[in-house]
Amino acid sequence: MDLRQLEHFVTVAEERHFTRASARLFISQSGLSASIRALEKELDAELFSRNTRRVELTDAGRALLQESRRTLASVLAARDAVAAVQGLLRGRLRVGTEQCLGVVDVPTEMARFHADHPGVELLVQQAGSARLIEEVSNGRLEAAFVAGPSSVSPGVRFLPLASEPMTLICSPEHPLGHRRRADWRTLAAQSYVDFAIDWGSRQVTDQAFAAAGQARHISSEVNDVHTLLDLVGHGLGVAVVPHHIAHKKAGKLNRLPLPPEAPRWDVAIALPADGTSAAAETFLAPIRRRLGA
Repeated sequence: MDLRQLEHFVTVAEERHFTRASARLFISQSGLSASIRALEKELDAELFSRNTRRVELTDAGRALLQESRRTLASVLAARDAVAAVQGLLRGRLRVGTEQCLGVVDVPTEMARFHADHPGVELLVQQAGSARLIEEVSNGRLEAAFVAGPSSVSPGVRFLPLASEPMTLICSPEHPLGHRRRADWRTLAAQSYVDFAIDWGSRQVTDQAFAAAGQARHISSEVNDVHTLLDLVGHGLGVAVVPHHIAHKKAGKLNRLPLPPEAPRWDVAIALPADGTSAAAETFLAPIRRRLGA
């Protein structure tokens, strides 16, 4: 088994298709197929179930995938470490972020890093925090800015950055629009606009209502902050969002604090538990200094 075979295997697993994988790897499809067959022969296990449209991982393939990603990530980190000792910084830096965290302006930070280290290829992935944490765990991201309730995630450690309360927002015409506070039963009776289940804000809100023993109705589920604010502004539901997002349409939306026992919205950097690449450490160092993390 060699690293090239593992790279081939991971690419086919991600593409679920040999033709797309071969194009991505810039090798012939026959050469890619031969590499996968050789790997399966060495492991004495079938890694993919194949049909005319796509390929799917077998149980053995799923077991190999996560370890293969970690192995390839470790090799890249080792190369970066040697380059760093030699006074060079190169390779690839893959950073994830959830939308509108309010603590770190990731595009600006990436631009600063690129100006100082043009030899490093930068990749940014935007997704919900749960997905980003999974990507750090499997070695596909070097760091991710995430939010939500703290949890134990295998292969991931968290560097806390900030914490703030959650706030309910509604249109001024909504029945809650002129109230100063509401209890959990009243809040549970409303219709909600919320983010997809893997967003940190959604997870905190779900946790808050579950802890209060209340169920709520989500009428609209979105994947961006501006659509959520627009729907709430048009009276199509209320929403629970981090305090800084509640101020994005100041004067156009009304705000109500949640009950005091509600969980807070915590922002952190998710990092691999087994070490951080030289590029990631260099990227994160000024952020840590500014935030006192």
